[in-house]
Amino acid sequence: MKIGILVGSTRPGRLGSAVGAWVKEHADQRSDDGVEYELIELADFDLPLLSEPTVPGAANRDYQRPETIAWGKKVDSVDAFVWVSPEYNHGVSAALKNAFDVLYPEWNHKAIAFVSYGADGGVRAVEQWRCIVANAMMVDVRAQVALQLFEEWGESGFTPHDRRADELGTVFDQLVQMAKVLEPLRS
Repeated sequence: MKIGILVGSTRPGRLGSAVGAWVKEHADQRSDDGVEYELIELADFDLPLLSEPTVPGAANRDYQRPETIAWGKKVDSVDAFVWVSPEYNHGVSAALKNAFDVLYPEWNHKAIAFVSYGADGGVRAVEQWRCIVANAMMVDVRAQVALQLFEEWGESGFTPHDRRADELGTVFDQLVQMAKVLEPLRS
């Protein structure tokens, strides 16, 4: 099984990269779960805004733009996701929403978990994501990590509260379990 840890901000100087590295570091300590974890930076794919001529649900993975083709292959290559999601203006990031909207079948029957960050922990973005990903037949797990911008970042950078490691462990436990349950549907 392979789980992608997707950093969902493309903003230069994004805080999500530090969060993604922290998530990956904890994932790599889970040697007993038999899962491969991959850190994926959305910014590396340079996706233009909804530039495919065919609606993703009808395209059947037949995309025209090389960026979309590469992105689709990456999403297809993993069985589940941890999305590192910022909250911008009480909502989801436009870059991550575009990355979601440009594909469709690649998301189907995959488990998803959220590690969010923002002024109030990014919880409003995650609430929106839970509704959005359901449309692509993704199954979200209940556990999440909600990082507080004004408490967990400072002059020394990203410093999560001590309890976050246990919260992240629960996220991984639930995500791996759900990904296993959904595996027959992905086959």
